[in-house]
Amino acid sequence: MKKNWRKYVSTGVVLSATALLLAACGSSSSSSSDSSKTEDSSSAKVSGDIKLWVDTEQVDMFKPIVADFEKEYPDVKVELTAGSSADAKKDVSKDPSAAADVFMMPHDQVGQMADAGLLYPFTETKFADSVKDNNVDSAVEGATWKDELYGFPYGVESQVLYYNKSKLSADDVKTWNTLTSKGKLGTNFGDAGANYIFGPLFMSNGDVLYGDNGEDLTGTNFNNEKGIEVLKWIASQKSNSGVVQSSTEALANLTAGTTDAFLSGPWSKNDVKKALGDNMAVAAYPTVDFGHGETPMKAFLGVKLFAVNQQTKSPVAALTLAEYLSNESSQLKEFEEIGTVPSNKDLQKNEKVTSDAVAKAVMEMSDTDHSVVMPKLPEMNSFWPAMDALINDTYKGNIKESQYQDKLDKLVSDMSKTTE
Repeated sequence: MKKNWRKYVSTGVVLSATALLLAACGSSSSSSSDSSKTEDSSSAKVSGDIKLWVDTEQVDMFKPIVADFEKEYPDVKVELTAGSSADAKKDVSKDPSAAADVFMMPHDQVGQMADAGLLYPFTETKFADSVKDNNVDSAVEGATWKDELYGFPYGVESQVLYYNKSKLSADDVKTWNTLTSKGKLGTNFGDAGANYIFGPLFMSNGDVLYGDNGEDLTGTNFNNEKGIEVLKWIASQKSNSGVVQSSTEALANLTAGTTDAFLSGPWSKNDVKKALGDNMAVAAYPTVDFGHGETPMKAFLGVKLFAVNQQTKSPVAALTLAEYLSNESSQLKEFEEIGTVPSNKDLQKNEKVTSDAVAKAVMEMSDTDHSVVMPKLPEMNSFWPAMDALINDTYKGNIKESQYQDKLDKLVSDMSKTTE
């Protein structure tokens, strides 16, 4: 009962604030004279003192962007301080009234934070149109929870394949079979973290995780014949001489030439460049064959967001700032300075972005054929350890083929239990 009471109160706060916001933003059906008045009203209301949290290492990069914003909106004063996007839920929930008005966050925390009343929904505003019109569909999906928009995408992130082009050709890395028959791939079927890389194999073979939209608690169907095919494939990799169990030593093995390729994300770009120099090459994931033809090997897609605190005292100013920090110009600066792969549709066609090998591979991976947007359900917390154990033990041979069905049944059952 206490939880329901909190939900009703927070909903009321949002509705009241949203009503004010809609009034400030205006309506598309307004007459020209009314629109003029609305613009004046909207301009007057873009004011207030706003606290902004960005990741510590990005504070200096955002200083000139914030300065430009304040020039454009002189009635807004922004306090830029260091925060942690990875800890957004924890940091905001400590004391929402004292937390930043605008902050960075990963999209997979949206469900938990929205249900806890920590995020400001803006579906019925002009800001929603901006997000939908300017960003790729997968990024919009990442910012959405239960048909409400809660975030402004500014980047997408996915794993890719790094490889040594002096050992492997672009054709060699197109399929798992050719990749591991002509070279050696360092990866981690048998250690912690296998879930992140190989959990999406089930979706590669046509299954779904928490339903088609990632929001259906009972929508996981891994416990079918397709799921069993995935486990058989994982088990077979133990005898694949082209697969080298290499988790903590992945980069060292690549440098030493023990391996020729490994799967990682944009965060490894500089390290791989240091290891391979001019021989570094990047590609989308290879295809895999579960017994009925080649199919793209999928990865989880992450979306980087700016979100607004539901308890902000200046919602119009906060939303305007979040929109500004994630617009095309800002995303270009973020790409140029720290390599964040943009979610902006036009920017993804920009030559500066398309000429970057890692960005190009991530953008290819961000389509629905190559990735699945990480589900935002809180119950994903149950998925990670269970999937890790299943993949590790299947690869090591600790689970026999006759046990696959029972293990998958238990996995799906455990994942379908609410954490509340």
